[in-house]
Amino acid sequence: MTMTPEQSSWFADIAERIVANVEHVVLGKSYVIRLSLTALLSEGHLLLEDVPGTGKTSMARALAQSIRGTTTRVQFTPDLLPGDITGMTVYDQRSGEFEFHRGPVFATIVLADEINRASPKTQSALLEVMEEGHVTIDGVTHPVTAPFLVIATQNPIEQAGTYRLPEAQLDRFLMKTAIGYPDHAATVRILDAAGGPRATVLEPVVELDVVRDMIAVARTVHIDPVITDYVARLVDATRSHPDVRLGASVRGALALVRCAKTFAAMQGRHYVVPDDVKALAEPVLAHRLGLDPESEFDGVTAPTVIAQIVVETPPPSDRVAV
Repeated sequence: MTMTPEQSSWFADIAERIVANVEHVVLGKSYVIRLSLTALLSEGHLLLEDVPGTGKTSMARALAQSIRGTTTRVQFTPDLLPGDITGMTVYDQRSGEFEFHRGPVFATIVLADEINRASPKTQSALLEVMEEGHVTIDGVTHPVTAPFLVIATQNPIEQAGTYRLPEAQLDRFLMKTAIGYPDHAATVRILDAAGGPRATVLEPVVELDVVRDMIAVARTVHIDPVITDYVARLVDATRSHPDVRLGASVRGALALVRCAKTFAAMQGRHYVVPDDVKALAEPVLAHRLGLDPESEFDGVTAPTVIAQIVVETPPPSDRVAV
């Protein structure tokens, strides 16, 4: 079954309303909000590499409120344990049985703040739930409720006392981006509202059931074989680039296809075009690359490599079938 034009219009209208609602809290960051919503509707997760104070928590909370979901925030520290995230079984003396106490991971949107400050063992506690949608405690599987989105953050400046995320874990994140500082106009608006209430509670735009329907519909967006060939050629180019020692994986190619489908639907189209792939290549693929150490020393970055590959890889020249 393929998405219809009527469904694409419905999808784009709701997505636009959600983005506009979140922008009441996170001013001037429409692009990042759209990427976050794309990750949610593509059943993936988002990594934000940003300095403190740019609105990461506010965006996670606003997105959850917009879809009438729940949100939790976990501050990752060196002494954080896996059970502090997933939950644990506790013996109840009155009943004589072990009871499972859910951790903060059981929410619609989970903000894993400064994830690289926790030990690798604690970081890995998120891997199962990010990939499988459930956690296993003492041999018992506990599913999380869909939709489910992990927004993890890390500080790109301060590296003391941090543990670098391994490539296998980076590959689990659908996209990586940054909110960044607001522009001058948005900063002025923020300062003008500084005397108001600290927390803004947004009215929900849609219910969670509608979001689940959107996730299902996004999977049915048409993608022509020439577009999948284009994605494959982009991924192949990352593996043969002279500045790259580790290219994008097959998981990265699948992620780009999933995101392109959702992104197309958010634009009101029931089919993917090359520009959808181009727009998402950097946030989807850049964090999956391992650069040659000498190239990194010379100032080469993964985003610049992806930008070069996008320019040098010709898109499909024939008309995309819809």
